[in-house]
Parts: sequence; structure tokens; C-alpha cells
Amino acid sequence: MNMHLSGRTGKLFYGIVTLVMLVVWAAAPGPSRADEAACREKKPARLIRMAVEYPGVVVPLGDDVSMDVIFTNKGRSDEDLDVRVAQVPPRWKVRLKTYRYTVTGVHVASGEEKRITFEAHPSKQVTPGDYLFLVAARTPDGKFKFRRRIQVTVRRKNTGNDEVKGVKLTTSYPVLRGPSDAKFEFSLDVESKLDKDAIFDLFAKGPEGWEINFKPAYESKYISSLRLKAGQSSSVAVEVKPPPQAPAREYPLHIRVSSGDARAEATLKVVLTGTYALDVGTPNGLLSLDAHQGKPASLSFYVKNTGSAANNDIKFLSFKPENWKVTFKPQKITTLQPGELKQVELSITPYSEALVGDYAVNVRVAGEKVEKPLEFRVTVKASSAWGWIGIGIILAVVGGLTVLFRKLGRR
Repeated sequence: MNMHLSGRTGKLFYGIVTLVMLVVWAAAPGPSRADEAACREKKPARLIRMAVEYPGVVVPLGDDVSMDVIFTNKGRSDEDLDVRVAQVPPRWKVRLKTYRYTVTGVHVASGEEKRITFEAHPSKQVTPGDYLFLVAARTPDGKFKFRRRIQVTVRRKNTGNDEVKGVKLTTSYPVLRGPSDAKFEFSLDVESKLDKDAIFDLFAKGPEGWEINFKPAYESKYISSLRLKAGQSSSVAVEVKPPPQAPAREYPLHIRVSSGDARAEATLKVVLTGTYALDVGTPNGLLSLDAHQGKPASLSFYVKNTGSAANNDIKFLSFKPENWKVTFKPQKITTLQPGELKQVELSITPYSEALVGDYAVNVRVAGEKVEKPLEFRVTVKASSAWGWIGIGIILAVVGGLTVLFRKLGRR
């Protein structure tokens, strides 16, 4: 009888021990969610570079000069630079600008690139020749100093008597304005001054990557030449499509119509206001996190400006279960330049009496003329304290059963 009871006691004891181990395993907290690993390349403490887009250009007499000045930060620390045009030839007006502001200082975050625009406008007194500009920049402590040359060669336009030679080219709207993802269409009037029929070839030159085509007025087919009778005039449409990511600024387009010695030119201009686009997400692509009742859980997500215009006053809105708390750090992003990326810390605190289970927390990133949604799944888990309470109860039960079996075993 004693051996029989001892065998049953042993099986029961091992069963209870197994149950205790399962409860401990379930209640033990899992591996903590680590913050995004800071896997950065080995960089020098400070390293900033400056370059101009085109150190030497040739322009027709009377034309403006516009190009990018590029700053690249290869160091580990963010840098501020004071910028100015240190040398300006007489009778020229210059400025450094963004799409809307005149710039005297530039902030370049670590690992990022920043561009500003150099503009030079000649007065009517500027004559053909070579003109040297110097763009200077330096950090406030003088650790980095830069001086970059821009050589501008001004040449006289082909003045010939184009109208007398046989063709006249006019347009009522030489400047069009719109976003970078728009399609622009100019209307040109081509008038033959010849005393015979002629075929006029159509040429266009614009910035690299731009698509420029000629079309007959009110037709969709593309053409590269135009037949005109003596003294006849005809309207031609110039369809212009910029690359979607073209920066916001002014772009000249040069149009030429010719037939033999007859030739006429016109300069059109497209003013891009830029595109507005945002990309949001988490560094690892996960949109879920674990949390406990009444305790904050956090993760980070990024906001990137994938448009070609600066995005200002970006706000964060949340849609959450009742009595939950959601906060953002920072609370908003004042300005996000094209290509720039910033991290946002999101903290979610479930209601202290929330039931165990999965919940949805929706976040809307609202920028200038564009917004992006994010949906996070929050898994609310029971507090680990309940696990330890359960373990205590089981241990108490085991102790009671052990005492009971010992008493029974003595009988």
C-alpha cells in the first residue's frame, strides 16, 4: 500500500513541477525590444565639403546665371556654415537662395547633403567678356573655409536680321509656372517672311532629363518640322515635361526655327514650384509593439521628404482606443527639405484597465499639401506580476499536497 501511494505521489509531484515550469516560462518577460541599432560607418568627427555645380559656363548676352552650390557633410557632427558671394563683377546682382529665401547660412546634418542656388543677374551695361564670381563659406569656428570660383563667359547673341532673313517667331506667354510633376504647353507663332514655300526645322534645348516636343496647334501628334507657304503663319505648341524630382526653381528653354539662312530663336521659361510627397515607416518595417496596462511602450518611425519642394509644419495626429495616451517627440517638424529624413519617437500608453489582446492605433502624418497614414498594432499583455502571483499559488498548492501525501503515506 505504501509503495502504491508513493508511486502515485511521485507522478503527481512531477506533474505539478512541470506545470510550475510552464507558468514561469509564460510569465517571464520576453526579450526587450531594442532600439534601432546605431550601425554607423566609421567617420571622422568633422568633415564638410563644398562644390559648385558648374564652375564654368557660357551664356548669351543678357541672360541670367543660375546653378546649385552643394554642401556635403561626411563627419559625425552636424555643421553650420556662413555663406556669401565674396567677389561680384561690376554691374551684376547676385544672391544665394532656396526656393523662396535669400540664404546667409546653411545647416548640414551629419551624413546629409544640402543645396542652395547661386543666381547672378546682369544689368543692361554688361558687355560680352569673362566674369569671375567667388562663393565663400566657413564654419563659425573657422575650422573649414571654402572659396569656389564660377567663371561666366558672356557672348553676344546672334543678332542677324532674322525677320528680314525670312522667319519671325513670337509667343504671348513665354513664362509658365507649376509643380514639377505637371506638363507645360507653350504656344508659338511661326511666320514665314520668305517669298516661296519652305520647310522650317524645329529645335529645342532644355535642361538634362527634360522632355520637349513640338505639336501642331490642337493636335496630339509630335512633329519636328513645319511647311509654310510664302508669307504664311502657323501656331505650334511646345509640350514640356520636367523630371518628377526636378528642384523648384527657374529653367530656361531655348527654341530655334530655321530653314536655310532663315532663322529665329526664342527663350521660354518654366518656373517649378516643386512637388509635395512624404514617405513614412519604421526602420525595420515592423508596425507592431507589445505593451502592458498603464505603462508606456515606444518605438520610432521616420518621415522623409520625397518631393522636390520643402515641406513645412508637418504635424502628427493619432486615433486611439478610449482612455489611451499617445505622444510624439518632436510634436511636429517645422521644415523638412527635399530628401531630408527625420526620426519621430512614438509613445503609446494603454488604459490601465485595458483587456489583454490586440488593438489598433492609427497615426496620420499631415504635411504641406500631402499626408500619410500609419497603422500600428499594439498587443496588450498581462502584467508579469500576475505570473508571479500564479507561481506563488502553485507553490502553495504543491506544498499543501506534499504535506497531505506525507500524512497519507504514514497510514
